[in-house]
Amino acid sequence: MKLKSMDISATASASSIVFEALRKAIIGGELAEGEPLRQDEIAQLFNTSRIPVREAISRLEEQGLVRTQRYKGAVVAGFSPRETAEIFDLRALVEPEIMRDAVPRMSKELLSDAREKCAAFSSATDPMAYGDLNRAFHETLYSASELRYFRDVSNNAIDRVERQIRAQLVMSNGMERAGREHFAILEACEKGNADLASELTRAHIQGAKASLLEHLPAS
Repeated sequence: MKLKSMDISATASASSIVFEALRKAIIGGELAEGEPLRQDEIAQLFNTSRIPVREAISRLEEQGLVRTQRYKGAVVAGFSPRETAEIFDLRALVEPEIMRDAVPRMSKELLSDAREKCAAFSSATDPMAYGDLNRAFHETLYSASELRYFRDVSNNAIDRVERQIRAQLVMSNGMERAGREHFAILEACEKGNADLASELTRAHIQGAKASLLEHLPAS
């Protein structure tokens, strides 16, 4: 199992530490789809009991990152093309509203930070960094929104398809297009045009969905 060993035996928030480590490994693709999460092995890696591991896996299951299968126990969840499309459609409903709420609240400092992240994404050459840079740009803009529940839903949805987003950017050579769309969204934000930024965000997500589905094998 591709997890770094860590001694958390004396840590009060052992469950949270295991949860974050597993979540990061799943999103980053270090734990592959269908890979079993053996509680004893994980507990040994973190030098803790099975209780915090069980709690962490339960939280991951609630977020849709882990599924329990008969005879296998907990495994890293995978998604069919239909399920993937549904998650992107959910994002296309929620994230434009986050953007619409965020634009009037964006400070010059936030927009400057977003422009730096936008440029970093467009100049990236390491495929392993594409997903993180893409998410950093969007999260910077969304951070101005006060729609906390919407943002929680968005973050959970992105967690579920983070691996697919990374794959889409690589398989479809989508970096150039995504970069152009990022700059267009950013310019709308800088002009204070919340409606345009919202619509561009919706089109950006739906375009990414269409591009990804073209490259996914039919289920």
